[in-house]
Amino acid sequence: MSVVKINVLTVPAEQRETLEKRFASRAHAVENSDGFEWFELLRPVEGTDTYLVYTRWRDEESFQAWMEGPMKSAHQGGGEGGERPKPAASGSTLWSFEVVQQAGPKEA
Repeated sequence: MSVVKINVLTVPAEQRETLEKRFASRAHAVENSDGFEWFELLRPVEGTDTYLVYTRWRDEESFQAWMEGPMKSAHQGGGEGGERPKPAASGSTLWSFEVVQQAGPKEA
């Protein structure tokens, strides 16, 4: 079954808009990657400064190939004047899961 990767980002309140704009500008960067199944950027609603970046992949190999290829290239690119923009997140942790059960809405 699929694997899920959740990047847990600590984002100060003053950087929220910057983070969301950066993800929006790269909205389609992952969609054509082999083995990619799903993406969601989850904004905290209350009591935390933690965003969750949820991605789902066919298998671990697909995720690793994306990490070493398109993702690595996107994060090495320069901003204006060739300089990399300052990260919007002040911390990051990657959680990994295997999907063992799943359900969707029942057809009517």
